[in-house]
Amino acid sequence: MSLLVVGSVALDSIETPAGKRDNALGGSASYFAIAGVRYAPVHLVAVVGEDFPQLDRAQLQDQGIDLDGLQTAPGTTFRWGGRYHENMNQRDTLFTELGVFEAFHPELPAHYRQIPVVLLANIHPNLQKEVLEQVRSPKLVALDTMNLWIDITRPALLDVLGGVDLFFLNDEEALQLTGLSNVLTAAKEILSYGPKIVVVKRGEHGALVRTAHGWFSLPAFPVEDLQDPTGAGDSFAGGMLGYLASKGGAYDDESIRTAVAHGTAVASFTVSRFGVDGLVDVDRSRIDARVRDVWDLTRFNVEE
Repeated sequence: MSLLVVGSVALDSIETPAGKRDNALGGSASYFAIAGVRYAPVHLVAVVGEDFPQLDRAQLQDQGIDLDGLQTAPGTTFRWGGRYHENMNQRDTLFTELGVFEAFHPELPAHYRQIPVVLLANIHPNLQKEVLEQVRSPKLVALDTMNLWIDITRPALLDVLGGVDLFFLNDEEALQLTGLSNVLTAAKEILSYGPKIVVVKRGEHGALVRTAHGWFSLPAFPVEDLQDPTGAGDSFAGGMLGYLASKGGAYDDESIRTAVAHGTAVASFTVSRFGVDGLVDVDRSRIDARVRDVWDLTRFNVEE
């Protein structure tokens, strides 16, 4: 079962305690697509400028990602720069240059509109709504967001949330969206906004999932040689939705639990290198082995 991702393709300049990388391939759609294609065919919709490196385009194609929906517009590619603090839990944005992304409106090729599993990545809620109006009866729609959209476009975000099945956000965003002070009560409240599944991404603390049937939580897989946290959340989403797509798009509670383990495993590879480098050489067998490691890390016996 195929995946559709609509989001950003960018060039990132990143500084972490482990080093520095300029103009690396980045953006939410890039990380998601490279992660998701380990499980299922991925079709990407985004926009880049005329300056987008041919080597980066070739890298996406070599990963097996369908780029028929990648628009090239006159102007410059979206660029972002960030510097991470010593513990890598916090970062400072050094610059954001939207370029052609500022005027982006997603246009789905005709053969994309029947794709059954859709990720509306971190873009303006009105653009996410535009995508929902173009797809035809998808089986599973997931949405990601950020604090900016919660702050300045909350009504539009709530509107689009009514049409999705799964919602990704981090713990700070969950509190901001609901006005509550506890992540658990916030995730439960968000279910009333429309999504059937709320996945709260908590960085090094893992992920918390809320459904109508209860809670599920999984820690992040420990990575000793942490290089770059950029894109961890997007690759987590790619691994999670990729797994669900590979299983026919079902999202019952047991499938969601296993999918979270796959997202956790994929994200652990992402943070071990700079940019997308931690993902491009990882095959499905290594991911499956890491999923077994996740299981082994979290299992225990309950004494009678």
